[in-house]
Amino acid sequence: MDIAEEKKSSNITLLDIRNVSVIADYFVICSGNSERQVKAIARGIEDELDKQDVGVRHREGLDQGRWVLLDYGDVIVHIFTTAERDYYRLEKLWSEAQTVLVIQ
Repeated sequence: MDIAEEKKSSNITLLDIRNVSVIADYFVICSGNSERQVKAIARGIEDELDKQDVGVRHREGLDQGRWVLLDYGDVIVHIFTTAERDYYRLEKLWSEAQTVLVIQ
């Protein structure tokens, strides 16, 4: 989450989904102001975690930059443009998950 903050991501939310899903333990959801910023946030997260020998298992959406998904197994990172985040409303979809942290 620090990496997303460093890249000026906004509205960073950490959801604990362990009690509502088996696909992962946590979702990190954050927003960028533009497709370019979304891509920069995603690349920053990947670069930093690569340095720590944590490789991404699966990546989607980097070419378009509107919704990038980075799957790290137990943690899935969703990086949205503001419009895409408003449209998909993952926090509402996963409303039964526990909100662990919100950074505006």
